[in-house]
Amino acid sequence: MSTPRDLGFQMPAEWAPHRATWLGWPHNRGDWPGKIAPIPWVYGEIVRKLAPGEKLCILVNSPAHQTQASRVLQRAGVNLGAIEFHLFPTNRGWTRDFGPFFVRRERPRPEVAIARFHFNAWAKYPDWELDCQIPVRAAAARGVPLFEARREGQGVVLEGGSIDVNGEGLLLTTEECLLDPQVQVRNPHLGRAEMEAVLRDYLGIEQVVWLGRGIAGDDTHGHVDDLCRFVNPSTVVLAHEPDGRDANHRPLEENRERLENLRLRDGSRLEVVRLPMPAPLYLDGQRLPASYANFYIGNSAVLVPTFNDAQDCQALGLLAELFPDRPVVGIHAVDLVWGLGTIHCLTQQEPTV
Repeated sequence: MSTPRDLGFQMPAEWAPHRATWLGWPHNRGDWPGKIAPIPWVYGEIVRKLAPGEKLCILVNSPAHQTQASRVLQRAGVNLGAIEFHLFPTNRGWTRDFGPFFVRRERPRPEVAIARFHFNAWAKYPDWELDCQIPVRAAAARGVPLFEARREGQGVVLEGGSIDVNGEGLLLTTEECLLDPQVQVRNPHLGRAEMEAVLRDYLGIEQVVWLGRGIAGDDTHGHVDDLCRFVNPSTVVLAHEPDGRDANHRPLEENRERLENLRLRDGSRLEVVRLPMPAPLYLDGQRLPASYANFYIGNSAVLVPTFNDAQDCQALGLLAELFPDRPVVGIHAVDLVWGLGTIHCLTQQEPTV
């Protein structure tokens, strides 16, 4: 069968125009043990900042869940005309990882489709069956083609937070997440070459940029959206930890060396901008994956997690210089990161046709 690449589809960059952002309304108390009460209000602020520029496709588990979400959004000042509720039950709310991978082509006519990857709760948790069905249900709801990602006769597991693309054929990921043969193994039947072939065929990728390890406290075992992100086709921001005693210092320096030594297929290099890390954040003795790299690029704003940290202003200022075409807005994420993820982890973009 033809793959998305065969038909001219490619995954656009996150800064390309969106029709909508997909977001699963929170409900799983186990994601924020003892702290779920403020989480819907953080979601409300995220939606309030995104709604002026695009639709919000919000996944809810029941009519009562939708009513709760509507009340929070109305109180937060959101125009509900920008909201499309979908009664698609989920196990959790981390839509970046289980949500649809939208791909787009321009010829023979502009068209959007979904590359369907499987989700197995980061090869760590037992409840994932509802989340795994969301791309199928989204394709039916949007009336767009669905391409089942397969290799060696099996479906392929891939989370949205494990990759980042520049929309021109480059993709960032980590060996820790996609290639580790022992810890949280997603695709034991696939090696490096096979994984690159999957990314080429289903997301239209020309070159995979392999980083090493992710940051401390990351429950996903190496998601790239906590450490390195494209901000334009030839520039990435890379989290930087200057304190040699911190657990993040060595892996982030190793990733910097990889990027600075990297040659792209045309012989050029990526520009690497250092993005500060907040001070280590703990709750109940557990290191949390607090990182400014977990920002989300919406049509009307770039939303950046903040942590009541001295580096908040520096990170916001740096990203504001890199995104001069839209405001950069801080979203308080100290409560949110107790769920082991922040803004990018919650959101998934749907491009315009």
